[in-house]
Amino acid sequence: MENIVKKLISLWLCATLLLGLGACGSTSEQTDNNIADEETGTTATQEAINETAEDEDAIDGTTEDSASGGKSMELYVSAAASLTDAVTELNQIFNEVHPEVELVVNYGSSGKLQQQIEEGAPADVFVSAGQKQMNALEEQNLVDTDSRIDLLENKVVLIQPATAEHELASFEDVLNDDIKMIAIGESSVPVGQYTEAIFTNLGIWDQVQTKANFGQDVRNVLAWVETGDADCGVVYATDAAISDKVKVVTFAPEGSHDPVIYPAAVMAGSDQPDMAKAYLNFLTSPEASAVFERYGFDPVN
Repeated sequence: MENIVKKLISLWLCATLLLGLGACGSTSEQTDNNIADEETGTTATQEAINETAEDEDAIDGTTEDSASGGKSMELYVSAAASLTDAVTELNQIFNEVHPEVELVVNYGSSGKLQQQIEEGAPADVFVSAGQKQMNALEEQNLVDTDSRIDLLENKVVLIQPATAEHELASFEDVLNDDIKMIAIGESSVPVGQYTEAIFTNLGIWDQVQTKANFGQDVRNVLAWVETGDADCGVVYATDAAISDKVKVVTFAPEGSHDPVIYPAAVMAGSDQPDMAKAYLNFLTSPEASAVFERYGFDPVN
């Protein structure tokens, strides 16, 4: 009897042990599965993050391209203030053929632009309203001399406000008593140099200076006459043509000043010399010439 009891106890212990081992195995297997699931889940999550990052990079890239209009090159153009309207229109035409180029244009007096280029301001192309400024840059080896051309010709005119009560008939009339202020370009800008030459040739420059108010560029002179702050002024014919607030009194007397020639050239330090030459060639094209003529310029053949 005692032996039977011992055998039953042994069988019970074995069964309990086997059940325990089975449970452990199941737990271990479940744990392994959970670890695998967690690893799979982590991997899947990381892949999703990576894909999202790649998508965001793609979106960012598109945004940058969109913001720059898909442009991959900057071309710096320094142009005389009197060219503002014509060059602005021409740049739109140029970009239709070269959408990859962002044209960065600096308009101002030719003397100021010359100074900026001398001081290292970025400039791929320079279009001056006078030969003096281009000559000065060329003497400093800042101009690609092979690219230099005479692009345009302009005229110098005397103007008054459209509503002026005292009408003038000649450049000499600026000395009339009812003319209190004459708007003139500074001596550092081409229009000022042409103006001084005109009045010097007429023998009245000293008297004119006593009434003169000097502007930093030709558009500054035009604005003073438009508003009536000046009784008259001397500008280019092309500037007078764009304003209905002024009237032309007369053209400068023949031979009273040097021809108003606009030279243009690629700068020697250009970062984009090939595209700069392409732009300069465009300015001499029949299409560009037609635009210049519409604004009153005479293309130089």
